[in-house]
Amino acid sequence: MKHGKRPTRRQKELILSRRLNPENWLVVKNSQEVFEIIHKKSLRIRSYPKC
Repeated sequence: MKHGKRPTRRQKELILSRRLNPENWLVVKNSQEVFEIIHKKSLRIRSYPKC
C-alpha cells in the first residue's frame, strides 16, 4: 500500500476541480507529469496528468 500525505491548499484546489472531496483523499505523487491521489478508506488510486 502506498502511504499518502495530506494535500496542500493548492492540491486541494486541484482535487476540487476534479469534483472530489479533498477531505477523503491523500496525495501519493506530485510530479511535473502526474498528480496521483489515494482514497483514505477504499484505497482506490487515481492518476491525473498535469496540464
